[in-house]
Amino acid sequence: MPTIETVYQEHNRQIYYLCLKLTKNPAEAEDLMQDVWMKVVCSQAYLENVDHVKAWLTTITMNTFRDKYRKDVRRSKHMVIQPDQLDVSILDLIAADTLPIDEQLAKENVSEIIQEKLGQLDAIYSKTVFYFYVKQLSLVEIAELMKVSIGTVKSRLFRAKQRLRELILKDEDMAEMLLVY
Repeated sequence: MPTIETVYQEHNRQIYYLCLKLTKNPAEAEDLMQDVWMKVVCSQAYLENVDHVKAWLTTITMNTFRDKYRKDVRRSKHMVIQPDQLDVSILDLIAADTLPIDEQLAKENVSEIIQEKLGQLDAIYSKTVFYFYVKQLSLVEIAELMKVSIGTVKSRLFRAKQRLRELILKDEDMAEMLLVY
């Protein structure tokens, strides 16, 4: 069985060049590579069952890049990145279609309602929802973490959403409030 050290020594350069090819930026490539090697270290128990180490590392790299890209896209929808020197007022950069304060408060109430209902789900479903939507882990990562198949993770997510919908629709006030959105 190869050790993590030997795998690192043999494949470090290849993984770096793949990361560089994906990110097109040396600093981002180093960050991505660090994330990849962290996953490899966390998954070293699987290393003895791997027939093709290079293919396994490539898959981890591609999945890590894909997950990072998704997280960055999700974050960019909610964050305003302000340049160091700004000639325009920050208020001029905010889109005109943003919600008024009263609607923002109502959305916060909706978030609280959903969190309350998530607390009523069985632990296995709420944990799966937490990993997928909050931690933004991939289905593969969740399956490995929970030691179940990907199909099981998918069905748990589906059942959790169904059960959450049922819980919300049982409460008429909440159902009415949520149907507005």
